[in-house]
Amino acid sequence: MFIQTEATPNPATLKFLPGRDVLPGGALEIRHAAEASRSPLAEKLFAIDGVAGVFYGSDFITVTKADGEWQHLKPAILGAIMEHYLAGAPLLADGAAETPGEGEFFDESDSETVDTIKELIETRVRPAVAMDGGDITFRGFREGVVYLDMKGSCAGCPSSTATLKQGIENLLRHFVPEVEEVRPMA
Repeated sequence: MFIQTEATPNPATLKFLPGRDVLPGGALEIRHAAEASRSPLAEKLFAIDGVAGVFYGSDFITVTKADGEWQHLKPAILGAIMEHYLAGAPLLADGAAETPGEGEFFDESDSETVDTIKELIETRVRPAVAMDGGDITFRGFREGVVYLDMKGSCAGCPSSTATLKQGIENLLRHFVPEVEEVRPMA
């Protein structure tokens, strides 16, 4: 089994491509070792000293480090991922990824606008963000402000504010005049 790695715009996060589906059609972010029991692979990754976060995308895994150097962490991470896939173990213990649409907020009168915003995020933003090892999802729309949840390598990335403001905000404002601003969920 050959696992490729790619740098991400976030220097604390590295993208691992196992060459097979990871979590098709879904995404899951595990930010703390206490949450890792949902995934046998996440438990193995959090057991590596220095690992601070794990994110599963459709065909990639991103790992965020708290400290340490990638040259020391990378071999242990590669070993854990390879061992997991060669053993044929399930990715998720409970079988469930995050449910799209869960926890969203917007006024029902804005539902047509929200549908357009979601379509733009799904077709134009998420694929680009996934290339950098992250994910971005719609959380809400209120008084002209779109709220997004940034995950994986996007969370805590030094360029995430620029991505939100110059990239996503400009795109949404161009296609959806009701959008005045884009903000990350706090």
